Amino acid sequence: MQTDQLQAGNRRGQRSRKEILNVAVRLMAEKGYAATSVSTLCQETGLPKSAIYHHFQSKSGLLSAVMDHNARRFFDAMQQSYANIPPLDTDFERLNWYLQRTGEVFLSHADFLRLHLILLMSDEAPEISDMITQVRQDGRKCMHQMLQDSFCDYDAELKKAIADRLVYFAVAGFDGAVIELQADPNQTLEESMTLLAESIALMGKNYAEKHVTK
Repeated sequence: MQTDQLQAGNRRGQRSRKEILNVAVRLMAEKGYAATSVSTLCQETGLPKSAIYHHFQSKSGLLSAVMDHNARRFFDAMQQSYANIPPLDTDFERLNWYLQRTGEVFLSHADFLRLHLILLMSDEAPEISDMITQVRQDGRKCMHQMLQDSFCDYDAELKKAIADRLVYFAVAGFDGAVIELQADPNQTLEESMTLLAESIALMGKNYAEKHVTK
């Protein structure tokens, strides 16, 4: 009986923790970290302050948990979305396929990416600056691998060199498309990803032609 009660309590605790994380990432993405108060979180979740402090100890502890939880979900979703790439003939086709999948994952995790960009461009939460940097590095690493896989017709050395040269441009292009989507909802991420894929494919081809041919 006591074991059943303990398990039920644990399940309730897990549900309340997950609910707090889900509401927190949405509110922080809308309002910013500084403007999101614990009182607002309590109003939105219907949970007392004691529940938030029980799970996270402090507001900065909550933000750290929000970033960690959502970063893991985001990168897991990215890896799943890249599975089972169909047979494609050109660098552009492969790039476009990968970038379209990346755009789809962004749309399903938009609050987390918006919050990440807000924190990246501000000094609202210096206590988690290392975590923000790590998310950025993980994103570039993911893009770097995507570029190498897209330019797979070249040898290992050349496709790595192409990825090294273009990874920052590719990430900047993706970030810019995301920001523009917030500014003008009439734009589509699908179209922006296609244009980005075209640009990267051309730059990669030009770089390869200056060095080693296929």
